[in-house]
Amino acid sequence: MTNRSSPCAGCRDGAALDFDLSMAFQPIVDMTTGRPWAYEALVRGPAGESAASVLGKVTDENRYAFDQRCRVAAIEHAVAAGILKTDALLSINFLPNAVYSPAACIQLTLRTAKAVGMPIERLMFEFTENERMADPEHVQGIVDSYRAMGFTTAVDDFGAGHAGLNLLARFRPNVIKLDMDLLRGIDTSMPRQMIVEAVVGLAARLGVRVVAEGIETRGELDAVRSIGIDLVQGYLLAKPAFEALPTIADWQDIGTACAA
Repeated sequence: MTNRSSPCAGCRDGAALDFDLSMAFQPIVDMTTGRPWAYEALVRGPAGESAASVLGKVTDENRYAFDQRCRVAAIEHAVAAGILKTDALLSINFLPNAVYSPAACIQLTLRTAKAVGMPIERLMFEFTENERMADPEHVQGIVDSYRAMGFTTAVDDFGAGHAGLNLLARFRPNVIKLDMDLLRGIDTSMPRQMIVEAVVGLAARLGVRVVAEGIETRGELDAVRSIGIDLVQGYLLAKPAFEALPTIADWQDIGTACAA
């Protein structure tokens, strides 16, 4: 189990992080309106360097400070980019093992949101678990606390690794984001269509919204829409934009999006 005995005192303001970072933003589009339902904040280097170049610097010693800095950067850059001119949520990825205490570790997030005028009910927190959780009770406490605070909670990469039905049953998030590998080529794969259709039906009965992420072709878009998924994210609609909110493409005129 991860030692959580003292990190909050050392990373309350993110000062323990010895490298800089910034954010890019990619929309989750509500296909019923054509408008952004949320913008996901994606970590980047200070000059737009890849997420991998940043994540490669994260260690057990600076994980808490990294998580705190990402939250601050996401909120500040999203507001600077104009998210308050939209109705969209801001989706922030977080590391469950970088949260010592939900109530304590959220304080900097709340102060930052208040300082820049970001309503906390417009914050969504995503987490993913591609490896089995060492401490499910701790994660349960985070999700329950965030829900009580008025945040939206989401499970990313649903259908990959250990992020599956047991996790959905246990944590009951507001949103699940289907793993892109499950959706790749779904328009030509009946088994994938059947699996996704079953998940969408189950989620609907549980009151959980479904996001199709990683959509790159018009065929994939048409397939997930025919299954009943209205929230879509992927290069077909918009690539991430560094420190900006990207323009959503007119998918009516798009064939295949370039994934480069």
